[in-house]
Amino acid sequence: MSEASDIRAGDWVDRFLPEAARPYARLARLDRPIGTWLLLLPCWWGTALAQGGAARWDLFFLFAVGALTMRGAGCVINDLWDRDIDRRVARTADRPLASGRIGVPAALGFLVLLLLIGLGVLLQLNRQAIVTGVAVIGVVVLYPLAKRVTFWPQLVLGVAFNWGALVGWVAVGGAIETPAILLYAAGILWTLGYDTIYAHQDKADDAEIGVKSTALLLGRQTRPWLAGFYAGAVALLAASGISAGAGWPFHAALAAAALHFVWQVATIDLDDPKDCLAKFRSNRDAGLAIAIACLIA
Repeated sequence: MSEASDIRAGDWVDRFLPEAARPYARLARLDRPIGTWLLLLPCWWGTALAQGGAARWDLFFLFAVGALTMRGAGCVINDLWDRDIDRRVARTADRPLASGRIGVPAALGFLVLLLLIGLGVLLQLNRQAIVTGVAVIGVVVLYPLAKRVTFWPQLVLGVAFNWGALVGWVAVGGAIETPAILLYAAGILWTLGYDTIYAHQDKADDAEIGVKSTALLLGRQTRPWLAGFYAGAVALLAASGISAGAGWPFHAALAAAALHFVWQVATIDLDDPKDCLAKFRSNRDAGLAIAIACLIA
């Protein structure tokens, strides 16, 4: 494997899983949990804020299982669309579909299994949340095509990845309300920030093969745009809390997330893939700070 590969030999997948299961674990990105966190956290935001700060641990657990399986399903869909592109990018060339360790029929069968588990989780929610959850499937399926036609695939990802804020709210309250919409919009701007950072890892390869991203579009102007994305996210989160009647503890915890975003923007080295990956992963901590804010609202 190349040094740039996002697959690391000798990790827990190699140590603890049977050989036949390893490619499927990597296809679902079980070895890289940050994506699951970034999908899960908006679900927890919506659930907690809708409860006025009270914890619905049953919903927290269901969303954790759902995020794990649906993030895995999304990765399978992404890799099915992108297997030819992935072979040409150093970071992704060793992925199971791109490298041929898993064939398309086997990947499709695995996708069906993950979708069935996700459906089982969704059916545990109320009817309104089920309908809300199903409504985003089209965006999830088509997201991998976005980078072929627009420099804003990160926006499409944000639409899909933060839908859980709406589902979480509806699972508690039964309807989409203003705080949920503001929370969702904040999540989209958050995703524009962290996924632009992530895209800077691949900008050289992407430019060569013709794949589009906000990293390529914004280039040397990325830092002020990141500041704008994150500032907008914090403002919308504050507005969501005010709309939901959150008290000062919500805003105090939100301030911690805001300081984290300031640190990211101030210290990011956009020409260092390792630093970009580290800053991208640090968004789990920012998202957890926001979740705590919603829990103590």
